[in-house]
Amino acid sequence: MKFFACVAVAAAVLSLAGCYTPQDRALGGAAIGGLGGAGIGALASGGRAGGTLAGAAIGAASGAAVGALTAPPPGLPPPPPPPPACAQWDYDYYGNAMCVAYY
Repeated sequence: MKFFACVAVAAAVLSLAGCYTPQDRALGGAAIGGLGGAGIGALASGGRAGGTLAGAAIGAASGAAVGALTAPPPGLPPPPPPPPACAQWDYDYYGNAMCVAYY
């Protein structure tokens, strides 16, 4: 059961990797929040339908809000990747440190 839950969460997270619009992020957040809330509600209520549905509704609402609010502004490109790390330093003629090999 734990393996299936981990696979489901990983699939949900990976499906949201390319979402940049607030609408896409809200829908994805609602889906992930609803699934998580349903699971927590089922555990907290002993498997009763009322607790499961309440957890799903609360999780979906909060997931949609967080997803929409954390979306980057439209029109901006994603941030650039970090520069490569330096593997070996050396000094130039003036004594300034400079990288001569990268990882």
